[in-house]
Amino acid sequence: MDLATFIGLVVGLGGLAGGFLLEGAHLSSLWGYTAFIIVFGGTIGATIVSYTMEELRKVPFFLKVVFTEKKIDYFSVMETLVETADKARREGLLSLESQLGEIDNEFLSRGLQLVIDGTDPDLTRSMLEMEIEAHEKSQKVGVDIFMTAGGFAPTMGIIGTVMGLIHVLSNIAEPDKLAGAIAVAFLATLYGVASANVLWIPFGTKIKVKSGREILLMELVLEGILSIQAGENPRVIREKLMTFLPADAREKEEEPERARMGM
Repeated sequence: MDLATFIGLVVGLGGLAGGFLLEGAHLSSLWGYTAFIIVFGGTIGATIVSYTMEELRKVPFFLKVVFTEKKIDYFSVMETLVETADKARREGLLSLESQLGEIDNEFLSRGLQLVIDGTDPDLTRSMLEMEIEAHEKSQKVGVDIFMTAGGFAPTMGIIGTVMGLIHVLSNIAEPDKLAGAIAVAFLATLYGVASANVLWIPFGTKIKVKSGREILLMELVLEGILSIQAGENPRVIREKLMTFLPADAREKEEEPERARMGM
């Protein structure tokens, strides 16, 4: 479970509702099923029109990405690469085949298989880069879908408000009901702007951030595999791969070294 997503939703929606209550209003006045249908129905419908069914079938997967946390252990993968490089220098590249079944990172396993099979280094790089690019494009679909919904939602809110005002003005003969009817009409704008900025755009941003971390790991693996294939010194490989680690992972790696040196 991705706690950041849940905490963000609670704080965001709670802040909006809490501020409204502090003004002395009632939450019941924020509910309008017609505005809800117009905004969310219109937003979802327009988003569906914008993409193919093949892309839309992936929406449940992308929602899972938003609400679940997938731990990425850069340090563990880096250590696996360094240990593999050491084994390759001592026993040869063919000796790596025995440990492929122990590697749970599919991208790393496929890359090592290419090395073991004696694939040309340029072809190895090209094939792995193509896989990284394909993964990046598949994740971008999720980002685009939610960002598109975030773009449509405020517009649907305005459309809903205009529709509501048309209804209000058509019944102007009853002035005592105008204030309430106008308030209900503006609910559509509220739903549109709030859903875009609390749901759709943050969902797209979350997928983009998580995808970026996965791509970084794949790039680290790519560089490690090419270094193993080139027969580089494991110590040099370790220093090279350290540059790929995000700041938090790098600090975690440097802590034992600082402790050892008494810093």
